[in-house]
Amino acid sequence: MEKINLKALHKITYGLYVVCSKSGGKANGQIANAIFQITSEPPTIAISINKKNLTHELIEKSKVFTISVLSEETPMTLIGTFGFKCGRDINKITGVNCKNGISKIPIVLEYSIAYIEAEVFNSVDVGTHTIFIGRVIDCDIIDDKKPMTYDYYHKVKGGLSPKTAPTYIANDKNKKMEEEKMDKYVCTVCGWIYDPEKGDPDGNIKPGTKFEDIPDDWVCPVCGAAKSDFEKM
Repeated sequence: MEKINLKALHKITYGLYVVCSKSGGKANGQIANAIFQITSEPPTIAISINKKNLTHELIEKSKVFTISVLSEETPMTLIGTFGFKCGRDINKITGVNCKNGISKIPIVLEYSIAYIEAEVFNSVDVGTHTIFIGRVIDCDIIDDKKPMTYDYYHKVKGGLSPKTAPTYIANDKNKKMEEEKMDKYVCTVCGWIYDPEKGDPDGNIKPGTKFEDIPDDWVCPVCGAAKSDFEKM
């Protein structure tokens, strides 16, 4: 059989969201991209969540979840907190602008342009992930700014897929560009790549800045790792 090209899956369009849930006083949120509307009447939404994630555990117990639609202006620090850090180790909600929904589940308002709250009425086991299907009980628009697409996250923000993401493909972070004008450096903690041509606008590092010229107190915009935790590609 001819080897399939998994890069074809990257042509499927996605957005970037924060999914939250809460159970027994424990709240958590995570970055998700595999979210889609199933029906309009009644309004029904589905999300795909990795079974290893704390958010999965909380949704299973509470049967409710919220979705915050992120804007293009969302900094990598926020994405890093909800996408690459574990809620079992830190409280991701602390210090983030949130409000409680109808079901008392946190809704992330920071850099969000809309939110959706849903009650789970069905789920599908798909191996590593569970597809939770929920009836929309509340939703609203917060801002008219552009939503961040997964393509924008990868190409403009330089973001990567965590290993628990439905769209993760192993080693895709090592196949960025063949020709380099300046050396790129990769974070050994989360895999984020510093591209001198793009810089790190969220961290006040201008495009065209060599890695060697970045201040020593600069940290990875995704996971917060120190500059010393980066390696030359």
